[in-house]
Amino acid sequence: MSADIKELMAKVGRIRILTNRLIDDQLSGDYHSSFKGQGVEFDEVRPYTPGDDVRTIDWNVTARTGMPFIKRFSEERELTILFLVDVSGSQSYGSQRRSKMELAAEVTALLALTAIRNQDKIGLVLFSDKIVKYIPPRKGRDSVMRLVREVLAAEDGAEGATDISEALRFLNGVQKRRAVVFLVSDFISSGTAREEGKGSFERLLRATAHHHDLVCVPVSDPAERTLPDVGLVEIEDPETGELLLVDTSSAKVRREFSEKALDEESRLSRMFLKSGIETLYISTDKPYIDGVRALFKRRAKKR
Repeated sequence: MSADIKELMAKVGRIRILTNRLIDDQLSGDYHSSFKGQGVEFDEVRPYTPGDDVRTIDWNVTARTGMPFIKRFSEERELTILFLVDVSGSQSYGSQRRSKMELAAEVTALLALTAIRNQDKIGLVLFSDKIVKYIPPRKGRDSVMRLVREVLAAEDGAEGATDISEALRFLNGVQKRRAVVFLVSDFISSGTAREEGKGSFERLLRATAHHHDLVCVPVSDPAERTLPDVGLVEIEDPETGELLLVDTSSAKVRREFSEKALDEESRLSRMFLKSGIETLYISTDKPYIDGVRALFKRRAKKR
């Protein structure tokens, strides 16, 4: 086994241990009440009792037995959970102990393991400015670890820009039935700059949210919001490869950098809010479990 594969498997093992520790009965219960099935299915018949809805009477059984029986239904629990994970060049960045890609893999593992506990199917779409890999939804804990391996393995070859529009079009093409979709991305250089002026990216996002249960998971790193005062530094754009010489000793440069980052975060937040899309913000320097719990509780209150 090569050193690279050993390192990858070690990362997968650490994430499995970490996420298994984070998942408990409360989190699974919150998940269950937050994500509902697509309808109801027949469960059984039982004798009619006063107060039951007469519309649920099973007339065939009633006719055969001479006694009134009603149909009981239960919620369809099985869901399809799809993870759309950005593996473009900017996702490999991380100023903390983990990269944005590793953080994306951790959160994907946590959500996927929780879904598997509820007997849901999980699938994966990896994308940059093209579709990198598609794993159709299936059940089983082995599926979770494969998803994590694929996300982490993609970090070594992470390159190119991010085209979220292409990923959404692919999703809507392969997944016809309604699914819960977690879109995990840093939303940097989405590859839709030409379209955004016309609002087509936002329209596509809104259309996807209408057809599927879409949850956007913006991934960030603190160094993307503030520049340290370290003099002249050469910065490489991970998505384009362009090199820029930046004077970080300039207070004006640092201020403009922070203001631009905050403006972009605000623009994204307004777009999600306007489109009625749920969000889970995660950062490489902060724990994410409280955010996941808060997401589940918000959704449960709306249902």
